[in-house]
Amino acid sequence: MINFFINIFNIVLYQPLFNGLILIYQYVPGQDFGVAVIILTIIIRLLLYPSSLQSIKSQKALSELQPKIQEIQRKYKENREKMAKEVMELYKKEKINPIAGFLPLLIQLPLLIALFLVFKSFENGFDPNEFEMLYSFVSSPADLNPIFLGAINLANKGSLFLALLAGAAQFFQTKMLTSQAKQPQKKSSDFAQIMQKQMMYIFPIFTVYICWSLPSAIALYWLTTALFSVGQQHIALKKQTQHD
Repeated sequence: MINFFINIFNIVLYQPLFNGLILIYQYVPGQDFGVAVIILTIIIRLLLYPSSLQSIKSQKALSELQPKIQEIQRKYKENREKMAKEVMELYKKEKINPIAGFLPLLIQLPLLIALFLVFKSFENGFDPNEFEMLYSFVSSPADLNPIFLGAINLANKGSLFLALLAGAAQFFQTKMLTSQAKQPQKKSSDFAQIMQKQMMYIFPIFTVYICWSLPSAIALYWLTTALFSVGQQHIALKKQTQHD
């Protein structure tokens, strides 16, 4: 049974992504592997654009609803059952699904794992046996050079430069979403807001650590994804603000 799911995973996700990366690499001027990674990332983000957009809108709506939720929490702090019921009624009234913002992330998880494995396969040199998975219309490259812009080896671990850029982009992505949301008038001593501010700094630090520990191709993918998301959030939040 496990082998069945592994085979499905390889056929549906890993193999198409691997072939797509090799195909793009062969047609990129100068055959820059980093540029191929960036193009593949952008294609994936465009395909996931509708679900990501819904996630952004849901997260912003939940943030703007925090003042009312906090008021319910203060009012019914001695009756948790009543508190939960009132919060659910508020979600229903505002037509908000509290888990809608996280569902797209769960859906994307298998794709992210597949991408990780594709980029991980380039670590410490590329195994020529992997070319056996190429489709008939994708020719095997004579030589695959993992250098990005003639300077960064994307097959190696620990590109601090790319890791720091990915962390910075992640910080601005998180900060943009939280700053655009209407903040409650209560001081930021509220637990939820304290956690929100902590995550705004903790997650970028975690991003730097992860990207520095893994092949640099993953850091480049993460950086491209974060920058794409920043642009997507800017457009989505700007349109929503104009609509409001």
